[in-house]
Amino acid sequence: MARKLLWASLALAPITFVVDFALHPGDVALFVLAAVALVPLAWLIGESTEQASEHTGPGIGGFLNASFGNAPELIIAMFAVADGLPNVVRGSLAGSVVSNLLLVLGVAMFAGETGKRIDRNSLLLQLGLVGVAVLLFLAPSIAGWHGNPERHSLAVLTAPLAAVLLAVYLVVQTVQLRGFRQSHAESGYEEREGAWPLPRALLALALATAATAGTSEILVHSLDGFAKAAGLSQFFISIVIVAVVGNAAEHGGAIVIARRGKLRLATEIAVSSSAQVALFVTPAVALLSWAVTPALPLAFRWEELGAMALATVVVALVVFDGSSKRWQGVALISLYTALVVGFGFAGDR
Repeated sequence: MARKLLWASLALAPITFVVDFALHPGDVALFVLAAVALVPLAWLIGESTEQASEHTGPGIGGFLNASFGNAPELIIAMFAVADGLPNVVRGSLAGSVVSNLLLVLGVAMFAGETGKRIDRNSLLLQLGLVGVAVLLFLAPSIAGWHGNPERHSLAVLTAPLAAVLLAVYLVVQTVQLRGFRQSHAESGYEEREGAWPLPRALLALALATAATAGTSEILVHSLDGFAKAAGLSQFFISIVIVAVVGNAAEHGGAIVIARRGKLRLATEIAVSSSAQVALFVTPAVALLSWAVTPALPLAFRWEELGAMALATVVVALVVFDGSSKRWQGVALISLYTALVVGFGFAGDR
Protein backbone atom coordinates (compact mmCIF):
# COMPACT_ATOMS: atom_id res chain seq x y z
CA MET A 1 0.00 0.00 0.00
CA ALA A 2 2.76 2.43 0.96
CA ARG A 3 4.64 1.74 -2.28
CA LYS A 4 1.48 2.38 -4.32
CA LEU A 5 1.04 5.73 -2.56
CA LEU A 6 4.64 6.65 -3.29
CA TRP A 7 4.29 5.74 -6.97
CA ALA A 8 1.07 7.77 -7.17
CA SER A 9 2.62 10.78 -5.38
CA LEU A 10 5.24 11.06 -8.13
CA ALA A 11 2.49 13.00 -9.95
CA LEU A 12 3.19 15.90 -7.55
CA ALA A 13 6.22 16.93 -9.63
CA PRO A 14 4.30 17.61 -12.88
CA ILE A 15 1.49 19.16 -10.81
CA THR A 16 4.04 21.57 -9.34
CA PHE A 17 5.19 22.59 -12.84
CA VAL A 18 1.58 23.16 -13.99
CA VAL A 19 0.68 25.17 -10.88
CA ASP A 20 3.79 27.32 -11.29
CA PHE A 21 3.30 28.14 -14.98
CA ALA A 22 -0.50 28.26 -15.19
CA LEU A 23 -1.78 29.47 -11.81
CA HIS A 24 1.13 31.60 -10.50
CA PRO A 25 0.37 31.18 -6.77
CA GLY A 26 2.30 32.93 -4.00
CA ASP A 27 5.87 32.03 -3.07
CA VAL A 28 4.81 30.30 0.16
CA ALA A 29 2.46 27.90 -1.64
CA LEU A 30 5.05 27.20 -4.36
CA PHE A 31 7.84 26.57 -1.85
CA VAL A 32 5.74 24.12 0.18
CA LEU A 33 4.41 22.32 -2.92
CA ALA A 34 7.90 21.97 -4.41
CA ALA A 35 9.32 20.70 -1.11
CA VAL A 36 6.56 18.07 -0.79
CA ALA A 37 6.99 17.01 -4.44
CA LEU A 38 10.68 16.29 -3.81
CA VAL A 39 9.87 13.57 -1.24
CA PRO A 40 8.52 10.87 -3.62
CA LEU A 41 11.25 11.77 -6.12
CA ALA A 42 13.77 11.10 -3.35
CA TRP A 43 12.17 7.72 -2.73
CA LEU A 44 12.42 6.84 -6.43
CA ILE A 45 16.11 7.80 -6.50
CA GLY A 46 16.72 5.64 -3.44
CA GLU A 47 14.76 2.71 -4.91
CA SER A 48 16.63 2.96 -8.23
CA THR A 49 19.98 3.14 -6.45
CA GLU A 50 19.24 0.00 -4.45
CA GLN A 51 18.28 -1.80 -7.65
CA ALA A 52 21.46 -0.62 -9.39
CA SER A 53 23.59 -1.72 -6.43
CA GLU A 54 22.40 -5.30 -7.02
CA HIS A 55 24.60 -5.20 -10.13
CA THR A 56 27.44 -2.97 -8.90
CA GLY A 57 27.86 -3.62 -5.16
CA PRO A 58 27.33 -1.18 -2.25
CA GLY A 59 30.43 0.96 -2.90
CA ILE A 60 29.52 1.91 -6.46
CA GLY A 61 25.83 1.97 -5.50
CA GLY A 62 26.57 4.61 -2.87
CA PHE A 63 28.52 6.64 -5.41
CA LEU A 64 25.64 6.46 -7.91
CA ASN A 65 23.16 7.64 -5.30
CA ALA A 66 25.45 10.51 -4.28
CA SER A 67 26.00 11.55 -7.90
CA PHE A 68 22.35 11.50 -8.96
CA GLY A 69 21.18 12.81 -5.59
CA ASN A 70 23.62 15.74 -5.65
CA ALA A 71 22.69 16.84 -9.16
CA PRO A 72 19.87 18.99 -7.71
CA GLU A 73 22.40 20.55 -5.30
CA LEU A 74 24.48 21.74 -8.24
CA ILE A 75 21.43 23.03 -10.08
CA ILE A 76 19.97 24.77 -7.01
CA ALA A 77 23.33 26.45 -6.40
CA MET A 78 23.68 27.69 -9.99
CA PHE A 79 20.16 29.14 -9.99
CA ALA A 80 20.92 30.87 -6.69
CA VAL A 81 24.17 32.31 -8.12
CA ALA A 82 22.28 33.62 -11.16
CA ASP A 83 19.67 35.15 -8.83
CA GLY A 84 22.37 37.00 -6.89
CA LEU A 85 22.08 34.92 -3.70
CA PRO A 86 25.69 33.98 -2.82
CA ASN A 87 24.90 33.49 0.87
CA VAL A 88 22.16 31.01 -0.06
CA VAL A 89 24.63 29.09 -2.23
CA ARG A 90 27.28 28.79 0.47
CA GLY A 91 24.72 28.08 3.19
CA SER A 92 22.99 25.32 1.24
CA LEU A 93 26.31 23.67 0.31
CA ALA A 94 27.64 23.78 3.88
CA GLY A 95 24.28 22.60 5.18
CA SER A 96 24.33 19.74 2.70
CA VAL A 97 27.68 18.49 4.01
CA VAL A 98 26.52 18.77 7.63
CA SER A 99 23.07 17.23 7.12
CA ASN A 100 24.46 14.28 5.17
CA LEU A 101 27.06 13.52 7.84
CA LEU A 102 24.86 14.01 10.88
CA LEU A 103 21.20 13.72 9.91
CA VAL A 104 21.26 11.22 7.03
CA LEU A 105 23.94 9.01 8.56
CA GLY A 106 22.35 9.31 11.99
CA VAL A 107 18.89 8.29 10.79
CA ALA A 108 20.37 5.44 8.72
CA MET A 109 22.26 4.07 11.74
CA PHE A 110 19.19 4.42 13.95
CA ALA A 111 16.98 2.69 11.35
CA GLY A 112 19.46 -0.16 10.84
CA GLU A 113 20.51 -2.99 13.12
CA THR A 114 22.99 -2.55 15.95
CA GLY A 115 26.30 -4.31 15.32
CA LYS A 116 26.07 -4.27 11.53
CA ARG A 117 29.49 -4.01 9.85
CA ILE A 118 30.26 -0.94 7.76
CA ASP A 119 33.14 -0.17 5.40
CA ARG A 120 35.40 1.67 7.85
CA ASN A 121 38.25 2.33 5.44
CA SER A 122 36.04 3.74 2.70
CA LEU A 123 34.12 5.99 5.11
CA LEU A 124 37.29 7.33 6.76
CA LEU A 125 38.79 8.08 3.34
CA GLN A 126 35.71 10.08 2.37
CA LEU A 127 35.76 11.91 5.70
CA GLY A 128 39.43 12.72 5.17
CA LEU A 129 38.52 14.32 1.85
CA VAL A 130 35.89 16.47 3.56
CA GLY A 131 38.51 17.53 6.11
CA VAL A 132 40.90 18.58 3.32
CA ALA A 133 38.13 20.64 1.71
CA VAL A 134 37.33 22.44 4.98
CA LEU A 135 41.02 23.30 5.45
CA LEU A 136 41.25 24.75 1.93
CA PHE A 137 38.04 26.73 2.44
CA LEU A 138 39.77 28.54 5.32
CA ALA A 139 41.87 30.73 2.98
CA PRO A 140 39.03 32.65 1.26
CA SER A 141 36.79 32.39 4.34
CA ILE A 142 39.17 34.06 6.80
CA ALA A 143 39.84 36.81 4.25
CA GLY A 144 36.07 37.18 3.84
CA TRP A 145 35.62 37.84 7.55
CA HIS A 146 37.49 41.10 7.03
CA GLY A 147 35.84 43.29 4.42
CA ASN A 148 33.36 42.42 1.68
CA PRO A 149 33.11 38.59 1.35
CA GLU A 150 31.89 38.97 -2.23
CA ARG A 151 34.88 40.99 -3.50
CA HIS A 152 36.45 39.87 -6.76
CA SER A 153 39.88 39.18 -5.26
CA LEU A 154 38.38 36.38 -3.15
CA ALA A 155 36.80 34.84 -6.23
CA VAL A 156 40.25 34.89 -7.87
CA LEU A 157 41.73 33.23 -4.76
CA THR A 158 38.94 30.62 -4.81
CA ALA A 159 39.51 29.47 -8.42
CA PRO A 160 42.82 27.56 -7.97
CA LEU A 161 41.63 26.06 -4.68
CA ALA A 162 38.49 24.81 -6.41
CA ALA A 163 40.56 23.30 -9.22
CA VAL A 164 42.77 21.47 -6.68
CA LEU A 165 39.74 20.04 -4.88
CA LEU A 166 38.22 18.80 -8.13
CA ALA A 167 41.48 17.14 -9.16
CA VAL A 168 41.90 15.43 -5.77
CA TYR A 169 38.33 14.16 -5.80
CA LEU A 170 38.50 12.79 -9.34
CA VAL A 171 41.79 10.97 -8.71
CA VAL A 172 40.74 9.45 -5.37
CA GLN A 173 37.28 8.51 -6.60
CA THR A 174 38.64 6.82 -9.73
CA VAL A 175 41.00 4.67 -7.67
CA GLN A 176 38.30 3.85 -5.13
CA LEU A 177 35.70 2.90 -7.75
CA ARG A 178 38.17 0.51 -9.37
CA GLY A 179 38.67 -1.12 -5.99
CA PHE A 180 34.91 -1.38 -5.42
CA ARG A 181 34.43 -3.01 -8.82
CA GLN A 182 37.18 -5.55 -8.22
CA SER A 183 36.00 -6.49 -4.73
CA HIS A 184 32.41 -6.88 -5.96
CA ALA A 185 33.57 -9.12 -8.83
CA GLU A 186 35.58 -11.28 -6.42
CA SER A 187 32.82 -11.55 -3.83
CA GLY A 188 30.72 -13.98 -5.88
CA TYR A 189 27.59 -12.01 -4.98
CA GLU A 190 24.44 -13.12 -6.80
CA GLU A 191 21.72 -10.65 -7.73
CA ARG A 192 18.42 -11.23 -5.96
CA GLU A 193 15.50 -12.50 -7.94
CA GLY A 194 13.24 -9.76 -9.26
CA ALA A 195 15.93 -7.05 -9.32
CA TRP A 196 15.54 -4.43 -12.03
CA PRO A 197 17.87 -4.71 -15.02
CA LEU A 198 20.73 -2.22 -14.70
CA PRO A 199 19.62 -0.07 -17.72
CA ARG A 200 16.13 0.26 -16.21
CA ALA A 201 17.55 1.31 -12.83
CA LEU A 202 19.84 3.89 -14.43
CA LEU A 203 17.01 5.26 -16.58
CA ALA A 204 14.79 5.65 -13.51
CA LEU A 205 17.65 7.43 -11.74
CA ALA A 206 18.12 9.82 -14.64
CA LEU A 207 14.41 10.63 -14.99
CA ALA A 208 13.95 11.14 -11.24
CA THR A 209 17.01 13.40 -11.14
CA ALA A 210 15.71 15.50 -14.06
CA ALA A 211 12.34 15.94 -12.36
CA THR A 212 14.10 16.79 -9.10
CA ALA A 213 16.17 19.45 -10.86
CA GLY A 214 13.08 21.14 -12.31
CA THR A 215 11.28 21.05 -8.97
CA SER A 216 14.39 22.44 -7.26
CA GLU A 217 14.41 25.42 -9.62
CA ILE A 218 10.89 26.34 -8.51
CA LEU A 219 11.97 25.91 -4.89
CA VAL A 220 14.89 28.35 -5.27
CA HIS A 221 12.85 31.03 -7.05
CA SER A 222 10.23 30.98 -4.27
CA LEU A 223 12.79 30.87 -1.42
CA ASP A 224 13.17 34.61 -0.80
CA GLY A 225 9.42 35.20 -0.63
CA PHE A 226 8.99 32.22 1.66
CA ALA A 227 11.74 33.49 3.98
CA LYS A 228 10.07 36.89 4.34
CA ALA A 229 6.62 35.38 4.89
CA ALA A 230 7.91 32.87 7.44
CA GLY A 231 10.00 35.44 9.31
CA LEU A 232 13.12 33.27 9.08
CA SER A 233 16.62 34.41 8.17
CA GLN A 234 17.87 33.63 4.68
CA PHE A 235 20.87 31.93 6.33
CA PHE A 236 18.66 29.55 8.33
CA ILE A 237 16.50 28.66 5.35
CA SER A 238 19.53 27.98 3.14
CA ILE A 239 21.63 25.98 5.61
CA VAL A 240 18.73 23.97 7.04
CA ILE A 241 15.59 23.90 4.87
CA VAL A 242 17.13 24.14 1.38
CA ALA A 243 19.97 21.77 2.36
CA VAL A 244 17.58 19.15 3.76
CA VAL A 245 15.16 19.42 0.83
CA GLY A 246 18.03 19.37 -1.67
CA ASN A 247 19.30 16.21 0.00
CA ALA A 248 15.92 14.52 0.02
CA ALA A 249 17.27 11.83 -2.30
CA GLU A 250 20.02 10.85 0.14
CA HIS A 251 17.67 11.10 3.14
CA GLY A 252 14.96 8.93 1.64
CA GLY A 253 17.32 6.50 -0.03
CA ALA A 254 19.52 5.95 3.02
CA ILE A 255 16.57 5.40 5.34
CA VAL A 256 14.78 2.95 3.04
CA ILE A 257 17.97 1.02 2.35
CA ALA A 258 19.01 0.94 6.02
CA ARG A 259 15.61 -0.44 7.06
CA ARG A 260 16.11 -3.26 4.56
CA GLY A 261 19.29 -4.28 6.34
CA LYS A 262 21.77 -2.87 3.79
CA LEU A 263 23.55 -0.59 6.25
CA ARG A 264 26.84 -0.66 4.41
CA LEU A 265 25.18 0.84 1.33
CA ALA A 266 23.22 3.37 3.44
CA THR A 267 26.34 4.66 5.20
CA GLU A 268 28.20 4.88 1.89
CA ILE A 269 25.39 7.04 0.51
CA ALA A 270 25.51 9.49 3.43
CA VAL A 271 29.27 9.93 3.71
CA SER A 272 30.16 9.76 0.02
CA SER A 273 27.47 12.33 -0.69
CA SER A 274 28.99 14.78 1.79
CA ALA A 275 32.43 14.25 0.24
CA GLN A 276 31.05 14.80 -3.23
CA VAL A 277 29.37 18.05 -2.19
CA ALA A 278 32.56 19.32 -0.52
CA LEU A 279 35.05 18.32 -3.22
CA PHE A 280 33.01 18.24 -6.42
CA VAL A 281 29.76 20.21 -6.24
CA THR A 282 31.13 23.17 -4.26
CA PRO A 283 34.27 23.78 -6.38
CA ALA A 284 32.28 23.10 -9.57
CA VAL A 285 29.77 25.79 -8.61
CA ALA A 286 32.63 28.21 -7.84
CA LEU A 287 34.24 27.62 -11.25
CA LEU A 288 30.97 27.60 -13.22
CA SER A 289 29.90 30.85 -11.55
CA TRP A 290 32.50 32.66 -13.69
CA ALA A 291 30.19 32.00 -16.65
CA VAL A 292 27.14 33.69 -15.07
CA THR A 293 29.01 36.35 -13.04
CA PRO A 294 29.67 37.63 -10.55
CA ALA A 295 32.01 34.77 -9.69
CA LEU A 296 31.31 33.08 -6.36
CA PRO A 297 34.01 33.25 -3.64
CA LEU A 298 33.98 30.27 -1.26
CA ALA A 299 34.07 32.65 1.70
CA PHE A 300 32.08 30.66 4.25
CA ARG A 301 30.92 32.04 7.59
CA TRP A 302 32.70 30.70 10.66
CA GLU A 303 29.45 28.97 11.68
CA GLU A 304 29.43 27.04 8.41
CA LEU A 305 33.09 26.01 8.59
CA GLY A 306 32.82 25.12 12.27
CA ALA A 307 29.75 22.94 11.68
CA MET A 308 31.42 21.09 8.78
CA ALA A 309 34.61 20.52 10.78
CA LEU A 310 32.73 19.35 13.89
CA ALA A 311 30.54 16.96 11.88
CA THR A 312 33.59 15.47 10.14
CA VAL A 313 35.46 14.81 13.39
CA VAL A 314 32.44 13.38 15.23
CA VAL A 315 31.48 11.02 12.39
CA ALA A 316 35.08 9.83 12.06
CA LEU A 317 34.99 8.84 15.75
CA VAL A 318 31.63 7.09 15.26
CA VAL A 319 32.68 4.93 12.28
CA PHE A 320 36.22 4.22 13.50
CA ASP A 321 35.37 0.81 15.00
CA GLY A 322 33.74 -0.38 11.75
CA SER A 323 30.32 -1.20 13.19
CA SER A 324 27.01 0.62 13.51
CA LYS A 325 25.09 1.19 16.74
CA ARG A 326 21.66 2.73 17.12
CA TRP A 327 22.67 4.95 20.03
CA GLN A 328 25.33 6.49 17.80
CA GLY A 329 22.62 7.36 15.30
CA VAL A 330 20.66 9.08 18.06
CA ALA A 331 23.80 11.01 19.09
CA LEU A 332 24.39 12.23 15.51
CA ILE A 333 20.75 13.33 15.14
CA SER A 334 20.93 15.14 18.50
CA LEU A 335 24.09 16.99 17.47
CA TYR A 336 22.44 18.05 14.21
CA THR A 337 19.40 19.31 16.15
CA ALA A 338 21.66 21.37 18.42
CA LEU A 339 23.40 22.90 15.40
CA VAL A 340 20.04 23.76 13.82
CA VAL A 341 19.07 25.64 16.98
CA GLY A 342 22.37 27.51 16.81
CA PHE A 343 21.78 28.37 13.14
CA GLY A 344 18.41 29.81 14.15
CA PHE A 345 20.15 32.35 16.39
CA ALA A 346 22.91 33.18 13.91
CA GLY A 347 20.94 35.48 11.59
CA ASP A 348 22.11 36.90 8.26
CA ARG A 349 25.45 38.60 7.89
